[in-house]
Amino acid sequence: MIDVQARLDALAKPPGSLGKLERLAARLAVTQGRLDPRTTPRRLVVFAGDHGVVAEGVGLWPSAVTGAMMRLMRAGRSSASALGRAAGADFLLVDAGSCTEGMAPGPGFLDARIGHGTASFAQGPAMTVAQFDAAWALGARIAAEAAAEGIAVLALGEMGIGNTTSAAALGALLTGASVQAMVGPGAGATPESLARKHAVVAAGLLIAQGERDERAAIAAVCGYEIAALAGCIAGCAHQGVTVVLDGLIVGAAALVAQRLAPGALETAIAAHVGAEPGHARMLEAMGLEPFLDWGLRLGEGTGAALLLPLLDAAAALLIEVATLDEAMGS
Repeated sequence: MIDVQARLDALAKPPGSLGKLERLAARLAVTQGRLDPRTTPRRLVVFAGDHGVVAEGVGLWPSAVTGAMMRLMRAGRSSASALGRAAGADFLLVDAGSCTEGMAPGPGFLDARIGHGTASFAQGPAMTVAQFDAAWALGARIAAEAAAEGIAVLALGEMGIGNTTSAAALGALLTGASVQAMVGPGAGATPESLARKHAVVAAGLLIAQGERDERAAIAAVCGYEIAALAGCIAGCAHQGVTVVLDGLIVGAAALVAQRLAPGALETAIAAHVGAEPGHARMLEAMGLEPFLDWGLRLGEGTGAALLLPLLDAAAALLIEVATLDEAMGS
C-alpha cells in the first residue's frame, strides 16, 4: 500500500495548506496505487439511451432531443464536446439504446444499441435482465478497450431524455431514500410534470420491489446507458483505470455498480455534487467525496470534464514539489 498522506505531509508546505487539492491528489494516487499518478492520455465517454417513461409526461422535452444532442456531440458542438476538448480528452459517444436512426458509424461514435429505448417502467419493467446484462457487458468492453489503449483516466457522461427519472428510481431503490428526496426537475419541469415524475417513480419502485431478485429489480427501472455506465465503472476498477464520475445519472450507475460488483468504486473519483437533490444522497451512500460544487445540472459528462485539469494539478503536486527535507538540504 502506498502512503500518500505521508508524501503530502512531507512536501515543502504546511500540511493540509492546499486543502481539497491535497485530498484530490490522495484520491488520485489511491486509484492508481502509485505516488506518481498518470492523468494522460484521457478520454470522455458519453453513453446514450432513450427512456419509455418520457411518454408519461415526466419532463418538458421529447425523446427526439436525445438524437439532436447526439448529433451535436458527433459534430463537436455540444457542451460536453467543448469541455472535453478544452481539457485535452478525446471523445467517444456510445449509443447503448437510443431511438435515433441515421447516424453512420465513424470515429468517436459507436452504435451498440441493446434496444431502441426502454419500456415505460410505470407500466412494467424497463428492460429484461438479459438486456441489462448486455448493456453492462458493453460498458465493461469500453473500459477494457480504454485500458488496452493505455488510457489513464476515463471521464464518464450520459445523454438520454428521461434519464433523471430512471436515476431517481434507482437512487430510491438502492439507498432507501424517499421518492421525494430523490426526484428533482431534471432538464426542466412544470409543477404538473414534476408531480407526474413523483408518481411515475413511485409506480416504478412498486414494480421493481416485486421482482424476483435484486438484478431484476434494478433492470426494472434502469436505462440502457445507465447499465452500460455501471458496467464501465466496474470494468475500470477491474482494469485499474481511474474513472471520473459526473452527476446524478452517472451517480446512479455507480450505485448499481457498487451493489452488483463489490470493489467497483476502487478507482472512482466523484467530480462534483450536482444541483439535483438526489445526487448528494447517492454520493453519501457510496462514501465518495465530490470535489466541485458549482450547481451543475447539465450532465453529459460536463462536470467530469471540468475536473480533469485539476487532476493534472493534483498529480503535479505529488510528482514535482520538493519535500521539506530536500528544501533544507538534509
